[in-house]
Amino acid sequence: MGEWDTGYVDEIAYTFGYCDELNPLRLTLPLLHAGLAPPIVDAACELGFGHGVSVNIHAAGSTTQWYGTDFHAPHANFAQQLADSAGSQAQLFGERFSEFCARDDLPDFDFIGMHGIWSWVSDENRALLADFIQRKLKTGGVLYLSYNTQPGWTAMLPVRELMHQHFQLATLNESQSGVLGEERMQARIKSAVGFAQAVFAAQPGYAVVNPLLAERVEALSGESATYLAHEYFNRDWHPMSYLQAASSLIAAGLTYGGSADYRDHVDALNLTAAQRTLLAEIADTGLRETTRDFCVNRSLRRDYWVKNPRTLGDGEREAALRAHRVILALPRAAVVLKVRGALGETALPEALYGPILDALSNHLPAALSEIENRVRAHGIDLAQIVEAVMLLIGMGALLNAQEDAQVAAAQPSAAKLNAAICEGARHRDEVQFLVSPVSGSGIFMPRIAQLFLLARLQNLQQPAQWAEFAASALGSGAEAASATTTTAAASSAAEPSLAELTAKAHRFAEVHLPILQALRIA
Repeated sequence: MGEWDTGYVDEIAYTFGYCDELNPLRLTLPLLHAGLAPPIVDAACELGFGHGVSVNIHAAGSTTQWYGTDFHAPHANFAQQLADSAGSQAQLFGERFSEFCARDDLPDFDFIGMHGIWSWVSDENRALLADFIQRKLKTGGVLYLSYNTQPGWTAMLPVRELMHQHFQLATLNESQSGVLGEERMQARIKSAVGFAQAVFAAQPGYAVVNPLLAERVEALSGESATYLAHEYFNRDWHPMSYLQAASSLIAAGLTYGGSADYRDHVDALNLTAAQRTLLAEIADTGLRETTRDFCVNRSLRRDYWVKNPRTLGDGEREAALRAHRVILALPRAAVVLKVRGALGETALPEALYGPILDALSNHLPAALSEIENRVRAHGIDLAQIVEAVMLLIGMGALLNAQEDAQVAAAQPSAAKLNAAICEGARHRDEVQFLVSPVSGSGIFMPRIAQLFLLARLQNLQQPAQWAEFAASALGSGAEAASATTTTAAASSAAEPSLAELTAKAHRFAEVHLPILQALRIA
């Protein structure tokens, strides 16, 4: 199906990205922070999974049974191949929402996730999805929903309409002579962006009253056509306010559970004193969240919604927090105590964060109760530990960690998926994430690092051997690319020299490999 049938630009494949918020393990701390009981997630579903990188990582890295769909056949086929490689038993389909949501062989779900989909589908599909959530999400179950929102996108709405109309006219003219290919679609997108930039170069009144917008429009030329196609050029594109999104979800029996962005839970990073006072006086959740979005000029919401949530008492909440486990995912010395929120960059106090990081420096999973015992001499209490841990996870320094039995159960499928992804790195640079069975989440791993890991899987033990293996694979990949591409730039891309790869391999062995072993990736 082409763009004219579905409203979706499917001539250009979506990116191979990963979304950590779709990992159910991540919802525990935000819900406990809000005083709500997190569910045990036995069955989960991702709607609109793209190439299926996230759903396959989460299926291979946990004991959860995953389901999902994406109507774009190349996406679904790729995702199904990954699932087969991992042996995770993930049930992934290439069906439209209308087909998938009508299936009678789906279980009820503890977790349903949608990343970006809500603002990229028609009103009809949103109603269909809301009905599916109402029917199939269990009591106490959680919906993760991210969507483009206002007011952060408000100024760009006319710009997007301008580009989309230019794109539609050019596409319609070309489609008269046959099916549009990917290269032509990319050219039309670049042309539409160029047109918007030409409009702004003429200094229209809209740019005068929105002085920051010209820089935002100019930055579009630095984005790939793949990203632009799916961010701006689908027919259905509806950045909506919190209140607009909430109306459908509340009608489906859901209650707002909190932000999935851990940094949002520390007001001092995001709100001035006057803004915090203002929000504290607003009792209604809808008005408060909408006002907060105005304060931070939010353009993307990442939210948890809970179906008929159970509120925890203080004792039960604290017990659950103390039982939660985390692991240090960076070398201790590499953690920079700075975090960025809506107000800019903030330095974190060494007196609080240093002891907590030291308590985790053995790179073993630890419950918050263990951290509490290890830092008690520093006068650090549980509330401070929870806030610090959430920020450190938000920064990427820590990861949530599963129980040992779950880690052991997930190890075989995680190893198979990682091996398949690393094998793919011989020939292409697509999937840049591997799965940790410790965290059940994706870990960023560029192609060269994947080739080093693949060399180790083939019993090459020395960094110099890994470098030679990577050089051979990169050379073969470059020859294949040169034979199949028509652009000189793509075929002549400079690969790192053997000396550079050897230096990278030694650093990988000294710095990164111990962390990957702790995360059960290597």
